[in-house]
Order: sequence, then C-alpha cells, then structure tokens
Amino acid sequence: MKNKRANEEQSMKDLMEIFKSKHRLNPGLNKVDVENAWMTQLGPAIKNYTNEVKFRNHTLTVHLSSSTLREELSYGKEKIIKTLNESLGRELISKLILR
Repeated sequence: MKNKRANEEQSMKDLMEIFKSKHRLNPGLNKVDVENAWMTQLGPAIKNYTNEVKFRNHTLTVHLSSSTLREELSYGKEKIIKTLNESLGRELISKLILR
C-alpha cells in the first residue's frame, strides 16, 4: 500500500485554510482581523474615541465616545466599508453601525 501523503503536495496556505475550516476557526479569526483593521486603517485619532468594536454576520458595530465623530463618520460609511474590506483582502463587511 502506497503512502497517500507522499503523492500529495499542498502549500502551507492551503493546509491552514483546511485546518481553519475543519476546526471552525474562520468566524473568530475574521472577527479579530476586522477589529484590527478598524484600529489600524482609521488611525490613532479615531482609535482613541473607539470604545468597542464588534463583528458578527457581516455587520461591524462600533461604539464611539464622541457623538460628533460618530456623525462625521456616518457620512462616509460606504467608503469606510470599502477601505476595510480592501485592507482585509476579502469582502467581510457589508454593513457598518456606529453607536
């Protein structure tokens, strides 16, 4: 009987994807990726006013301590979503809620 593994070659990236899907890690890792993208892409000024970032079911909910900032960011929601998705390299966020 031949060794099945000797005939198969897969990249480390493919193996990681298989591992993540097998162990259902993708939702948790996506959440961490989205939260990190919010903190890095919008800069330190917005980071200082951010109290909480939640990601669930393609919806990003951000709690801000400044109502003025919340109002300003609400005008550019689509651009923010596009920027975050581009930095993530995939379309994870479809809706942004600012509170």
